[in-house]
Amino acid sequence: MTITILIIIGTVIVSIAAFQKRELHEKLMFDPYSIVINKTWYRFFSYALVHADWGHLLINMFVLYSFGTNVEYLFSYFFGGKAVLYFLLLYVGGVFVSVIPSFEKNKHNPYYVAVGASGAVSAVLFSSILMYPQGEIIFLLLPIPIPAYIFGILYLVYSWYMAKRGRDNIGHDVHFWGAIFGFAFTILLKPQLFLSFIHEITSFLR
Repeated sequence: MTITILIIIGTVIVSIAAFQKRELHEKLMFDPYSIVINKTWYRFFSYALVHADWGHLLINMFVLYSFGTNVEYLFSYFFGGKAVLYFLLLYVGGVFVSVIPSFEKNKHNPYYVAVGASGAVSAVLFSSILMYPQGEIIFLLLPIPIPAYIFGILYLVYSWYMAKRGRDNIGHDVHFWGAIFGFAFTILLKPQLFLSFIHEITSFLR
């Protein structure tokens, strides 16, 4: 039983409960205005346990399972006995850091709310890309393998652009900052990984 599986089980249980009980959903979701007015600081973390709908939940948990187990394995290889602690810090840190810009932007907006583990999942995904840039990522709708580092660049550009447009209800800024955190946090844990990342990319391009 890996940490990734335990996180998925816990998230699925709470999300399903929140689907059935709107009061629970509203109590756990990220609500910057409520955080400021009612001091509900726990919302910086609890929002990752609830999702907008089944599709939102399944996509996040599928991506987390696909990359979380790989990151756990690589963390065990690089960090030994500290791997579990570091993985938890990566995930929980992604939950928290990814919504800080949204909090600052919307703390006086009583209509802004957000849910989902996307920021943490992005952190795990980009930690994986840093440690294994030569890997390949396949979209369900476009079954063509894309090198992980190229996918990472496209993901960041798309998330940044869509966050600037702000024309849908998807938290693209959360995706962006979660990804940045995951990449930077893993580098802080082991700076040599960034040099290996650059080496792998340059070798691939030769």
